[in-house]
Amino acid sequence: MVLRGLQSLLERLYDVELDYDVYDFLVTDRSALGCATPGNDTRASEEELLLAETQDGAGVALYLDPSVLGRLEGADPVGALTEDNLADYCTALEGVSHFLYATWRLDRDSPVSLLELETQAEVDKYAVTVFLLADQRGGGFPAQVHARLFDRVSFDARLQPDQYARYRTAHRSAAHYCRRLEQRFVNRGEAQVEALVRELRRFYRLGSTAKMRHALA
Repeated sequence: MVLRGLQSLLERLYDVELDYDVYDFLVTDRSALGCATPGNDTRASEEELLLAETQDGAGVALYLDPSVLGRLEGADPVGALTEDNLADYCTALEGVSHFLYATWRLDRDSPVSLLELETQAEVDKYAVTVFLLADQRGGGFPAQVHARLFDRVSFDARLQPDQYARYRTAHRSAAHYCRRLEQRFVNRGEAQVEALVRELRRFYRLGSTAKMRHALA
């Protein structure tokens, strides 16, 4: 299944392993979210991670639009990532990234900020896409990924000012960090794969303040 494949890619990349399957937390019926959706957010988002305090610790649910999942089941990006399924792939990967990172941090009783969550998801989309395309195309660093993911974007006009500021900061921070990755670990189309993976894993394990500081260094 598509989401499980994306979860596996992220777990292998960052050398993390959860006892949770994303499908056990998946919600595809928006009406089932009820009052869990923030009242100040009128958007019908295709992807949304919901966290809530419970007596047992934390409740987690990942909403993904069923049409996104349906299209991806018919065109699995893990097998072939193309311009046709790129948008749906990014939506699904962002959701799985949010789920994996939040639950991994919660399991360690570590706090996680919304800015940290969004920044890590932006980095995840870049990193997974780079390795996925390199594998699908028989090797070589896909130099076009950074421009495609970070230059050709727009933000939802319905975002509240604080939401816009968070998404914009996360996007710019991740773009800066990922560009620096290319400058450090890629030379003439060849990547220093082991060193790149070590750096990505180190970044993944940084806390919120350290992560943002490192991204913009």
